[in-house]
Amino acid sequence: MTIDVGTAIISVSDAVAGDPTPADVPAPETPVQPLYGKLPADDGGTSGSALAGGPLVGSGPKADAVKRRPRKAAPAAAVSRNAPEVEPVQPHTPAEVSAKRQDTAPGQADVVDNRPTLGGTITGLVNRVLAKPPVRKIARDLGIDLADVVATGSRGEVTREDLVSYQSQRDAELDQAEGFWGKAGKPQDQRIERIPVKGVRKATAKAMVESAFSAPHVSIFVDVDASRTMEFVKRLKASRDFEGIKVSPLLILAKAVIWAAARNPSVNATWVDNVDGTDAAEIQVKHYMNLGIAAATPRGLMVPNIKDAQDLSLKELALALNNLATTARAGKTQPAEMQGGTLTITNIGALGIDTGTPIINPGEVAIVAFGTIKQKPWVLDGEVIPRWITTLGGSFDHRVVDGDLSARFMADVAAILEEPALLLD
Repeated sequence: MTIDVGTAIISVSDAVAGDPTPADVPAPETPVQPLYGKLPADDGGTSGSALAGGPLVGSGPKADAVKRRPRKAAPAAAVSRNAPEVEPVQPHTPAEVSAKRQDTAPGQADVVDNRPTLGGTITGLVNRVLAKPPVRKIARDLGIDLADVVATGSRGEVTREDLVSYQSQRDAELDQAEGFWGKAGKPQDQRIERIPVKGVRKATAKAMVESAFSAPHVSIFVDVDASRTMEFVKRLKASRDFEGIKVSPLLILAKAVIWAAARNPSVNATWVDNVDGTDAAEIQVKHYMNLGIAAATPRGLMVPNIKDAQDLSLKELALALNNLATTARAGKTQPAEMQGGTLTITNIGALGIDTGTPIINPGEVAIVAFGTIKQKPWVLDGEVIPRWITTLGGSFDHRVVDGDLSARFMADVAAILEEPALLLD
């Protein structure tokens, strides 16, 4: 038997009273409760055929016998005995499909529910959102209901890209709803974040207050042409001796500070009050350099120092700076590494800042702020040309360092940045 594609082959209706047996088909000896609802109007008179009671492929278990249902009146137009009488299936509109999908739990299968009902009818399709197993796993991990996601796959399935798009939209809505700013109308206390001050932050705050209000600060600034420093750093990076070592202009500044402090010893000193329990005070000039490097770490601002930095070669100083930075960023700086500093450098240029007025580290009398190096127009031999320019800012304890001393010290530091070859003298 051949049926055109699109032709309905079965109709479903409620059971009707009575159950006559056709005259041309003998009634089965043991009646069985119908499983599939009403059968076609005519099966060609063969009780053992599929239409007479044998199950359709994939429709369910085979029944031993099927009790026939009463026939409906044949339509006026004659039909072929091989073409069963059917009622056309009504198409679903997109709205109906969408409504049915919303009523369907994610993960349900696309099946025909063939379970018998009281009325003996067949229920409709239970829709399922199409998606591959990896996509379903991602949705579960993110807590996304696949029924809420707009599917763009070629077969109407939800793709990985659909989940990403949905999650991005959800995150954007969440950020907008719960961003940094609290919602207006809420009590004041609910719009204030309270962060306990403890650990490194508490120690840093106490030290800065003591320094700022015990040591009278004075700050001076100087613009420096660091073009030759940039060239020197470039040559060091290409040198075989510095292979595998991070080299930056900070290395040259550190060497310049050590060199300038040797020429101006009083900047590498400490002011001490109440000597021997008396009202006397003294200045202790250090004949060694424990060079402090201010470092921003996950735990807060720390100033570990390089012990006896004056004895290190340029390569050894570079290795010490690398080790100090790596240890600080990893939060592994030990308390002993932050004690006994004599002079400090703060590299604010790494953050893109031109200069600043840093606060002196407690127990010291000088600190140098290293600003960013950028190309600027510069007058050289009467011509305006682009050069690599930086600004140094220095703060000093005016009880120890007078104006002329601070100026000489900063000028010496600037001289090394302008001509690193002076370090060879």
